[in-house]
This record gives sequence, C-alpha cells and structure tokens, in this order.
Amino acid sequence: MEYGFVVPVYNHGAALEGVVKNLSAHNLPIIIVDDGNDQKNRSQILDVVNRYPLCTLVSLEKNSGKGIAMKHGLLKANEMGLSYILQVDSDGQHDASRIAHFIEASKNNPGALICGYPEYDESVPKKRLNGRKIANSWIHIVTLSRSIKDALIGFRVYPVKPYINIINHHIYIDSRMGYDTDILVHLFWAGCPVISEPVKVFYPEDGISNFRMVRDNIRISLTYARLCLGMIIRIPILLIRKIKR
Repeated sequence: MEYGFVVPVYNHGAALEGVVKNLSAHNLPIIIVDDGNDQKNRSQILDVVNRYPLCTLVSLEKNSGKGIAMKHGLLKANEMGLSYILQVDSDGQHDASRIAHFIEASKNNPGALICGYPEYDESVPKKRLNGRKIANSWIHIVTLSRSIKDALIGFRVYPVKPYINIINHHIYIDSRMGYDTDILVHLFWAGCPVISEPVKVFYPEDGISNFRMVRDNIRISLTYARLCLGMIIRIPILLIRKIKR
C-alpha cells in the first residue's frame, strides 16, 4: 500500500510551509493543489514546492472550490500509483501529530476511509461549533448510521480507487463547502467502511477562513437536502447493511 498527502490550497499560501514541513517528516509524496490563487499566494506556494522535494504541484487556472481541487489531487495520486491519501487542509488547524496514527489506522483497516472528528480547544468560534452540531445530526440520517462522527472536517485518509470510481461514474459531488459531506456520504453509500478518529483542531486569532457563514451554510443545507433524496432510494440497501452489522 502506497500512501501520500493531498493539500488543497486557497488563500493559505503563508501557512502552507508549516503544513508541508510537518508532512515532510513522514517521507511520503505531497500533492499540493493550487486552487486558482492570486499572484501573492501562488508565489508563496511555488516557493514551498521548490524547496521541498517531496512536493508535486497541480495548478488550476481559476478558483473552482475544494471539491474540484481534491478531484484533481486524487487523479494525480492515482497517476502516481498511490493507494491511499491523507487529505490535509492548508490552514494548519489540524494536529499534525495525529498523522502517523491515521496512517496506521488505515493500514489496519484496508479499504476503509479514516475520517477525523474534531477535538476543539477554547479558540473555536461558538457559531461554527453550534452549526457543526446541526450538520452532524443530519449525517446520521442520510447514512442511517452513527459510525460517522463528523461530516465537515478536512483531515481524512481516502482509499484512492473507490474515490476514482465515484469520479468515473460522473456522480455529482458539490465543489465547494458541501464537498466534505458529499464525498463522504457517497463513499459510505458505495460500501466503503468509515472509521472515525479524533484530531485536535485549533483556530488561530490571525487565521484566514474561507468559510462564509450565510452562503456556505445554505450550500451545506442544499447538499443535505439532495443527499436526503438520494438516501430514500437507498433505504433498503442501508437497512440490510445495518442489520448485518
């Protein structure tokens, strides 16, 4: 099993080196996806890629959203012969010391998606925390399962082949803030086991967030509405799986 990392980057060029430095300690390929950044961020990304030999750069001409960035990152991982990738957000909010544990959990559970769930400190904005609780209550409905503890976190080990299969079947996956939930549910529906593991999440005071409260909560809500419709036609299959478990 070959492992690597995919890091989608938008507006976090300044934070990228700290993330890549932590990833480089594991001596695994690092795929950086420049999601149509402005010239300042693009220059910062290129500087990091040029100084860290484990990095491979995938560049998108315009900002297309996290879902499209991850799609291109996974296609590159498949091209490179990687079997599993750990998705890591470029803002540096996730506890890098958990990387080895997540990879080990993946090796012990072949074919599974290892999905983080956040352990917050006092820096978490209350609005984000409350909104997340609501979003995560819906994940149990659309999967008829409680195995997924968080639907929004960007710290996960994906098996590459099942992910590519979803892309090849032209299944619609939200390209922006609904992406993390959408791809997770579709992989679960496709029969990919999901194992939840904790990871600490920090919100630095000077951190840059791409999340827009009203716009992105509407987008996530629409994603769940679409997934609820998809869940209805899958109820027999999901119930059979639940009974077998």
